[in-house]
Amino acid sequence: MVKISELRLRDVINIVDGKRLGTIKDIEIDVEAGKIKALVLPGTARFLGFLTRSDEVIVPWEKIIRIGVDVILVELNSFSQPKRSET
Repeated sequence: MVKISELRLRDVINIVDGKRLGTIKDIEIDVEAGKIKALVLPGTARFLGFLTRSDEVIVPWEKIIRIGVDVILVELNSFSQPKRSET
């Protein structure tokens, strides 16, 4: 079993291109079903945008390939780009 506090320390890596997407900022939970819906990652920092961050990246639970000791591997390819939150 893994605690959410432990998950937040792990890097999220996209296996399609090997890019580091960041660490978990939040988790979306379907309370009625009692299941995790998605991982929420902070957006990328924009240097010329006064170091502001873009929208959050939402990684659907079904796109998680493996949760390892140090990293979480996800598969986000060109046909399933990370969704950006609207808030």
